[in-house]
Amino acid sequence: MNKELEHSFVELLEKHQNIVHKVCRLYTDNYDAHNDLFQEITIQLWKAYPKFRGDSKFSTWMYRVGLNTAITLYRKSKRRVNTQDFDGVEFRIKAEDYDDTEEQQLKTLYKAVHELNDIEKALVFLYLEDKDYREISETMGISEVNARVKMNRIKNKLKTILNP
Repeated sequence: MNKELEHSFVELLEKHQNIVHKVCRLYTDNYDAHNDLFQEITIQLWKAYPKFRGDSKFSTWMYRVGLNTAITLYRKSKRRVNTQDFDGVEFRIKAEDYDDTEEQQLKTLYKAVHELNDIEKALVFLYLEDKDYREISETMGISEVNARVKMNRIKNKLKTILNP
């Protein structure tokens, strides 16, 4: 890959890396699994980046790749994330320490969300990220109406989990 492509990728990844951290937080429950999933999503983003055409915002594309990677790995192994070898990649990313202070305030909600299936988790995640139903439908590859219906069902499911 050329240096210009690599530079633009690293710049965009550094700018939007909290998206990846949030996806990792949603699908993992410990520090090592979080870091493994972060690495795997980064690798998948890098592999897919040359095909990114800019039809959607970079962040929307990043959500899609990140969630698809997490869901695929989550389905393959419910316990741990299998990662690929990172040796062939030359660029280095300045990783920010993940500050979960704000997320600790949402601990109860996350506990409830962890009881949802993988697709429901992705929908809740995008909803909590203040994505409108159009962007949720684009990211998830479903119709806008389907996204609304699923989200209403998930809200009811979460109410039941949180208030048994």
